[in-house]
Amino acid sequence: MNKPVIQIITKQKDLPELDNSYFFHSRQLFEITKQTPRQRPYMAVAMTADGCVLSHMLAIVRYRSMWLPPYIYMHCRILGEGVYSYPHEGYSNYELFSMMIETLRTHIGYHVLYFEISNLSQKMFAYRELKQQEYFPVRWMSIHNSLHSHTPEERISKRLQRHIKSAYAKGVITEEVKTEEDMKQFFKLLKRHHWLKPKRYIPDEKFFSIIQKEAHGRLYLTRYHDYVIGCSAVVYSQQNAYLWYTAFRRKSFAFVHPDELTLWHVLKDSHSRGYQHVFFLDVGLPFSHNPFREFILRFGGKPVSTYRWFRCSIHWINAILSWIYRD
Repeated sequence: MNKPVIQIITKQKDLPELDNSYFFHSRQLFEITKQTPRQRPYMAVAMTADGCVLSHMLAIVRYRSMWLPPYIYMHCRILGEGVYSYPHEGYSNYELFSMMIETLRTHIGYHVLYFEISNLSQKMFAYRELKQQEYFPVRWMSIHNSLHSHTPEERISKRLQRHIKSAYAKGVITEEVKTEEDMKQFFKLLKRHHWLKPKRYIPDEKFFSIIQKEAHGRLYLTRYHDYVIGCSAVVYSQQNAYLWYTAFRRKSFAFVHPDELTLWHVLKDSHSRGYQHVFFLDVGLPFSHNPFREFILRFGGKPVSTYRWFRCSIHWINAILSWIYRD
């Protein structure tokens, strides 16, 4: 049994034929990332000696900056464990995954401050393999709403229904981003909402402009008369919708509940388009009391305990964090 060959691909022309059914590890997202300033895609591909693709996984390196102290660093993010083909020639998903992340770390590890692996399909996926490679797990929470068994209205309280009905009666509407002016308003609100949240990475405006034109996603603006009070970015993959980014002017327009209306539109629109679930890609830091997570759960979502894995490239810092977050 020959060991698979792991290739790290950074140019579109070098990509082999891939299974693009999962958007977060697809050729499409690779190309979008390639065109976005301050982001660089790395596609890890496991292949047999005769060129048959066994699995592939997309890692995105992001160039980030902090004010205090003023410095620039790089962060590598992997959303999900990748895509796997069958048969595997004697290698399990765990083994192929381990080979890909090890090769990725060898290829780019000295250039990034830390790696982050999140949104794995199973909580214990490749637990042993990640531990062996000195990643440490942080207990996290993921939330998704099912759309196939009950309607969104059946999952929310009467009080929330009244808020939504009242806001619509006052003139609140949610529409898809269509024009350049819409895009400017979308990005302005998104940046302003997150500028005091250093963990939350907001890509360059070009990223959202490309998403707007692609069939894989949609951008929405929530308006109250002439005011933009909410926005959301949603992508679609494998009969599921993923709420990737959202922002709202919760305090300035509390009387029309912009947060509730923005999220409600995502759920209703996804349901009307026939998607099975809405997944929330970021529900905030894993504190025991998290207002944003509690807000999302008001819409009838299902919370699932999971892990988010990290590895710092500075060995002694990684050793300390691994001890702090030991199981």
